[in-house]
Amino acid sequence: MAEEQMEEAASSSAEADSGTPFQLQFDKPIPFQIKLAEWNPEKDLLAMVTDDSKVLLHRFNWQRLWTISPGKCITSICWSPDGKVVALGTEDGLILLHDVENGKVLRTIKSHDVAVVCLNWTEDEPPSRTDKDDLLSYEDRTTRFFPPAPVMPRVGGLNSGDTGLADENEEAIQAFSSAFCQRFKILSSGDKDGCICFSIFGIFPVGKININKVPIHVQSSQKRTSYRLQDASISKVSLSRNLHELVLLCSGELINTDNLSISKDISVGLHCLHLDTSIFSNRKNELHQVSQQASSIQDLVEVVRASISMMSKQWSNAMNLFHEKFSALPSLITAHGMESSSEDEFLSLLFGTRTSPALRQFLVTSLGEAGLKRIAKAIDSSGKELRIVVSEHLQPAVEIISFRLAELRGLARWRSRFQNIGLDEKLMDGVTERVGMLVVQVERFSRVASTVLYLFQNFFSWVLKCVKILLSEPTDQVPPANSELVVIFLKFLLDKDPIRQLLETDQIFEWDIDTARHVEQLVVFGGFTDTQFLGRSLAKQFSELEESLKEAFLMPFTTISSQIHCQGLFPLYPVTSSEALSSTCTASSISFYKDEDSQHSASSYSLTDYICFKIPDGSLNLRNCIGVIKDFCNSSSTFSTPALSGFLLCIPDEYGCVDLSLYKDNQVVLLLSGKSSSESSGKSLMIMLQMENFSFSQLSRTFPANCYSLQELVALELQLDTDYGKVRSIPHPLSTPLAVSASRGVGCVFSSRRHALVYILDEDEDENEDEDAEME
Repeated sequence: MAEEQMEEAASSSAEADSGTPFQLQFDKPIPFQIKLAEWNPEKDLLAMVTDDSKVLLHRFNWQRLWTISPGKCITSICWSPDGKVVALGTEDGLILLHDVENGKVLRTIKSHDVAVVCLNWTEDEPPSRTDKDDLLSYEDRTTRFFPPAPVMPRVGGLNSGDTGLADENEEAIQAFSSAFCQRFKILSSGDKDGCICFSIFGIFPVGKININKVPIHVQSSQKRTSYRLQDASISKVSLSRNLHELVLLCSGELINTDNLSISKDISVGLHCLHLDTSIFSNRKNELHQVSQQASSIQDLVEVVRASISMMSKQWSNAMNLFHEKFSALPSLITAHGMESSSEDEFLSLLFGTRTSPALRQFLVTSLGEAGLKRIAKAIDSSGKELRIVVSEHLQPAVEIISFRLAELRGLARWRSRFQNIGLDEKLMDGVTERVGMLVVQVERFSRVASTVLYLFQNFFSWVLKCVKILLSEPTDQVPPANSELVVIFLKFLLDKDPIRQLLETDQIFEWDIDTARHVEQLVVFGGFTDTQFLGRSLAKQFSELEESLKEAFLMPFTTISSQIHCQGLFPLYPVTSSEALSSTCTASSISFYKDEDSQHSASSYSLTDYICFKIPDGSLNLRNCIGVIKDFCNSSSTFSTPALSGFLLCIPDEYGCVDLSLYKDNQVVLLLSGKSSSESSGKSLMIMLQMENFSFSQLSRTFPANCYSLQELVALELQLDTDYGKVRSIPHPLSTPLAVSASRGVGCVFSSRRHALVYILDEDEDENEDEDAEME
């Protein structure tokens, strides 16, 4: 009977609209079961995650653009506001940023230790022309003084390994690092252990909150009550467009720290929290400047790391070949019963005193002309690659890092604006000095490498000439060698490797007393206060720069984290056991809408939050019910006038709510699937409700918990015989997820029979169009 009423209401609604609600674009079979889906906010593209964690990108016409397999279990997905990057949260706590053009990974960020279960990417509103803070807008001045930033080195077929950056997508990285960071964006992520992380541009971490440790103070006109959550797990986060408020849904056990009793009806279950994130809005210009510099520095640090790693591999391979061949000489000396060393034998040959049988056998038989040329070629090739890496990657990266850190150092001296976000002047002085030392180390390495390579070249020319003389071959084609440089090589390079020493972190160098005295005197004229830097290797200096950077950027991270507070609490519904709590994954949606009376002010406006969620059967003594509340943030900050209101809506027994999503202003889209035991089995409905047609009832805080209670609301029956919205029948049993895009006006639903149905939500189809779509 209820189903007939629904069909009659749906048909009458269709007749009134001269067509079927929602235009069906197509109904396509799909070979995968989809567990996550998200529309691109700027393009008609749909990103989907399959049950086996493959990521698919489809056009609106269902043409597939690419498929990737990250090799990890994907637990959440979110697009950047400009639609250029898709973020994937994984089960092991990683956040992967992928390029929309080709699916290549742009960044890998380790922000969490456990599964990232929700992501939300928010972009700040464009600044108004009258905004005074716009005078502080960031200008990247590196393009005035430097060529484009270097990319990861790849020489001789080797790459840098796992650096967190893409190996074969340099152009996308360059675009990501420049154009993508022009607008202020914050990526919020929540995990199953109750931690929320905030990253500007999705790559520079600026805050982390553990909900289990955050004190929750609920203020009313009479008193303040304090709570904390235990065993919390985040299920949904949403940061407002003006960056002032974060609304989150989390499950856990609510504990009253004032030792007041808590009703069992609210202690364990799903809770809604309001965090004050006004630090992001109040200091967005300062954060924008620091984050752009810091994120670029982090990219360049990875280039330096990859360069040092690359040079170490290249040079080690060449030197291993050299020592492998020349290690035969000491063995031959021992076999011939001699007590001299390789150095002694070569010096004897150089000065013409004698040529021992061991050395002759080594040069003519063991090494030979072909073996010597092979070693010389390997050393020469490695030397050329070292020079390329230094000149095209390492040196420009270090110089740009130095420039950017100098700008951050200058900002740190503006204490009134940057100290309260943690940009510490003393720390920035230290890190600026260390990068200056690294510049010196790179110059020293370049000079040492050039000298060593020339000495090797001279030595090989001399050895080749000796081999030819021993073989009685003409030596006219052999370049002349400098005998003094041969002596230097034999004394300092035959058994030593200064290039490798500079590329290792545990090497300590000694220098003469006069040099040490000069370095100490330079401090008076602005030299480095750390006068021991010449005793460190290039790799050690880079390691100290990394530690210094980590300490300097940790200060803004901890400073901002400490300024994010919990402003409000609203227990939504209880669950009966901890097992049910851990398995709770309710359909929910959070959105912020701009108030109508604030449209005239672009720089200062207020937002109304809407929270829509499905209530598990049996909780609050309700079955098949959803809840909608609004003004939670306003009621948290203005407790004198409790503005929180909402309504409950009971779904007809013949259908169950599969998923839901808030859509544009004051609308919600529901997916209702027919229950297997009913006559409507196999038939489903998609409904768009106009929330303004429902009566929102105000909620008041109850004593002694001082919390709002949904039980104050009267549950309304969902009736289809009134003009409240649109209803469309779908001939498939539906499953999660529901993918709705308010910016594009489209929706995609997935059936349990592996079908994808895409609808244009703002257009209705007439009978002819409907028939054509079904034929396709």
